[in-house]
Amino acid sequence: MRKNAWTCLLLLLAGLVLGGFVGTAFPDSFLNYGQSFGLTSPLVLDLGIIAITFGLSIKITIASIIGIGLGIVVYRLI
Repeated sequence: MRKNAWTCLLLLLAGLVLGGFVGTAFPDSFLNYGQSFGLTSPLVLDLGIIAITFGLSIKITIASIIGIGLGIVVYRLI
């Protein structure tokens, strides 16, 4: 299998998502400790005919960092 950037990105995102699931599965453990950042209130663009709402919030936890690390390890092994 040939390594490329898309494979790396896919494995990193999979590690991030799986780490997020592990963090929410154990809400009282140290794995769920982290920081949230982004827009606290959504940005609304009202054009009269259509209203568009923009929002972005990211929560980085210990479990998601471990998941990203595992994604990197798997990428190096393939």
